[in-house]
Amino acid sequence: MIYKKFKDANISALGLGCMRFPKADGEGAVDLEATERLIDLAIEKGINYFDTAWVYHDGHSEEIVGRFLGKYPRESYYLATKFPGFSEEMFGTAREKFETQLARCATDYFDFYLFHNVSDGNVDNYLNDEKYGDYSYFVEQKRLGRIRYLGFSTHGSLETIRRFLDAYGENLDFCQIQLNWLDWELQNAKAKVELLKQYGIPVWVMEPLRGGRLASLDSELAAMLPADQTPARLAFRFLQTIPEVTVVLSGMSSPEQIEENALIFSEDAPLNRAQWSALQAVAERMMSKNTLHCTACRYCTSGCPSSLDIPEIIKLYNRYRFTGKPVPADSIVEGRDPSACIGCGACEGVCPQNIKISEMMADFAQYIK
Repeated sequence: MIYKKFKDANISALGLGCMRFPKADGEGAVDLEATERLIDLAIEKGINYFDTAWVYHDGHSEEIVGRFLGKYPRESYYLATKFPGFSEEMFGTAREKFETQLARCATDYFDFYLFHNVSDGNVDNYLNDEKYGDYSYFVEQKRLGRIRYLGFSTHGSLETIRRFLDAYGENLDFCQIQLNWLDWELQNAKAKVELLKQYGIPVWVMEPLRGGRLASLDSELAAMLPADQTPARLAFRFLQTIPEVTVVLSGMSSPEQIEENALIFSEDAPLNRAQWSALQAVAERMMSKNTLHCTACRYCTSGCPSSLDIPEIIKLYNRYRFTGKPVPADSIVEGRDPSACIGCGACEGVCPQNIKISEMMADFAQYIK
């Protein structure tokens, strides 16, 4: 395992993202036995960074992570979680949330703590410390040693990131962004890396495989890549080519993924120019298909009044956009198809990718036969 020096920490370059644990019999509940084995294997393979959040697995991820890491010496791993500022009612609750998170994770401190998903829609609330006091509270917790390093995650625009850094940058140690070879241009990740470099803020990576999509490319796209490299290996090596990257988080949900990814991170092997160019050519091809770039984070599903499986519907929609063929009606659960969408926009308010979901639903409903 490659390790990166960050201040007084020695962090594995590959971290375990804890929002995609294995499910019990395909249902919503986490398979606890499989998850414990997964965490044990991650530690065995040298992974020492674990990233969870208030909302992951409907609020159970923090408790699960704390339970299964609790059998290891506290100083042997790094634990990260986040303040849930993605919805307005969360602001002003920093103390309550933080104390609950410490209890959930059965710990006295967090190694890394983040303001979650600083975005164009919530940055004004994040910056209104006079009204809410959340920022001041977490700076104080850092001073007290209950937070070792304070950072933020973001899917926001360059201007939003700049505003946040201008206001709070003196107390911020790192930033977590969506970074992969597709988003290098699609979501302006290249410019975000450059901006963070200007402020002296190292980069943590989320969605390196875009919810697994970049690891299982269609045959047409896979044929454009070097035959001696798997898509997953190329995606991770792409990130190894960017010197500002410290930690790459992967939501690994099977032992096979842990094994494969740990092997990739056993050596530092940046891409050569031809490999980099091949990935960018595939990215251009994917963008030209005009599909929706959903990462299946599932933030959208919890507040849907029609209980729609939005990521699955988007997956089918993308298949239609890519092939041009109508989607069979039996591909979607009856009564939970796109026509059941009421267009309330609740999903769009929390979508990190800013997908116009209600528009997609209305468009897709016509092409289900």
